[in-house]
Amino acid sequence: MKISLLQPDIVWANPVANQEKLAEILWGLEPSDLYVLPEMFSTGFAVEPQGIAESDGSSLEWMQKMAQELKGAVCGSIATEENGDFYNRFYFVKPNGSYESYDKRHLFTYADEQRRYKRGDERVVVEFRGVRFLLQICYDLRFPVFSRNNEKIPYDCALYVASWPTSRLAVWDTLLHARAIENQCYVAGVNRIGEDKACQYSGGTMLIDPYGNTAAACPLDEDTAITIELDMQKLKDFRRKFPVLKDGD
Repeated sequence: MKISLLQPDIVWANPVANQEKLAEILWGLEPSDLYVLPEMFSTGFAVEPQGIAESDGSSLEWMQKMAQELKGAVCGSIATEENGDFYNRFYFVKPNGSYESYDKRHLFTYADEQRRYKRGDERVVVEFRGVRFLLQICYDLRFPVFSRNNEKIPYDCALYVASWPTSRLAVWDTLLHARAIENQCYVAGVNRIGEDKACQYSGGTMLIDPYGNTAAACPLDEDTAITIELDMQKLKDFRRKFPVLKDGD
C-alpha cells in the first residue's frame, strides 16, 4: 500500500484555486494507492461556515474526478452544509466514485467550532485495498479513548487530517507518535502550511510506523508532499510477536 501525504498552503475560501493547485501537486507525484489532503483543504479552517461551507458538492465531485483519474483513493475534510446544518466532514473517495465519510466528533471549543458545526457520533473505519483506515480530524488527536484500536472496529492506519497551528506543533508531534505506539498501527498526520486570519501553520506532515518511529516527514514550512509504502507484513508480524492490543481494556 503506497500512500501520499500532501502539505499545501491553502487559499482562503477559494475552492477552485485550491482544487487547481492540489491537482497540479497530485499529478506531479508518483502513483499511489491513497492521497491524503489536510482538514478543510478547499477553503482553509473556517469557524464561521456561512458562505464558505459547500452545499453543492463541488469539492466532493472534484475528489471523485481525481480519484478516478489517479486510480487511487483521495481523502480529506471539507466544510459541508447539509439541510441547513454544517459539518466538518472527512471524505474517503475511492477510484470508482464511491465514498465513505466521517463527521468530526471533537469540535474545537477553544475556537467555538461547536457553535456552528454539528458533531459526529460514529467512529468510521474504511477498508481499501486490504488496509483498514481510521478517519480522524485535527482536535480528535487529543482524545485517545475514541480512537482506541480494538477487536470490534480494528484498523491498521489512523489518518489525522488537520489545520494544526505552529504554536502547538510540539503537541502534534508528541500525540501522533503516542497514537501509533498505543494502537500498534501506522499513523499519518497531514497538516497544512501558511496562515489565515487566526493562525500560522508550519505543517509537520508525517507517517509514523507501529513502533513509534517517524518513517517519513515533510520539511516544515514547505509546500510539498511525501510518498511512502505501508509495510503491512511488518505490521502483522509485529502484532503477532508482541500482541499488545489483546491486553487492552
